[in-house]
Amino acid sequence: MSRMHSSRKGSSGSKRPMVDKNPEWVTQSADEVKDLAAKLAGEGKTMAMIGLILRDQYAIPNVRLATGKSMKEILEEKGIKAELPEDLSCLMRRAVEINKHVTVNPKDNHNARGMHLVESKIRRLTKYYKREGIIPESWFYSMSSAALEVE
Repeated sequence: MSRMHSSRKGSSGSKRPMVDKNPEWVTQSADEVKDLAAKLAGEGKTMAMIGLILRDQYAIPNVRLATGKSMKEILEEKGIKAELPEDLSCLMRRAVEINKHVTVNPKDNHNARGMHLVESKIRRLTKYYKREGIIPESWFYSMSSAALEVE
């Protein structure tokens, strides 16, 4: 698979080990892991941050192996649902930060191009989420609305 906005292949990166069951040294039960995830989500943590906290502080290497469900399924089961999908909100946060930088530094053409690339990813994701019914059809992206939603 190649990268979207470059001519490089982009296939390097770490791979998760081929493990199909929870390690025996994990002491928490599936219900305890679900409760911890719900508690952390109630504190305002994202799904990625919850996974990192569970890995680093509670020695749970993989939530799916420990519970049999993904983090999104666990949070939906507990009744916790974000307004926007996490990947879209992260891209919007990134676009807001780049926009702040570009307004202060108007001659920074590299980051201005980066801004266009991030916004095109946001538009592509928005089109997909509208088609799948994850976000409403009336939702649209603009920089001012992104600044309000992200912060």
